[in-house]
Amino acid sequence: MEAVKVRKSTAFRLDNALLERLKTEAKRENRSLNSLVEAILMDAMYCVPNAETLEAIEEARSGKYAGVLDASSFDAFMESVNAIE
Repeated sequence: MEAVKVRKSTAFRLDNALLERLKTEAKRENRSLNSLVEAILMDAMYCVPNAETLEAIEEARSGKYAGVLDASSFDAFMESVNAIE
């Protein structure tokens, strides 16, 4: 038997443009506005990046020059990536 999720009604004030965008996205995904907002909030609250991801985010935000990537071929690309590490 499946457990019943208890949900509580609440009200929020949202910017009109944001609300319209949420409604459009909900319609595009063929789901209710409530379902979309709940999914977005669940992702925001429970999807915590691991240590490696946090380190990569910090590195990207630091603006540190990583080097040049050669995209002329896959092998050249992999060599240039390995040279950066």
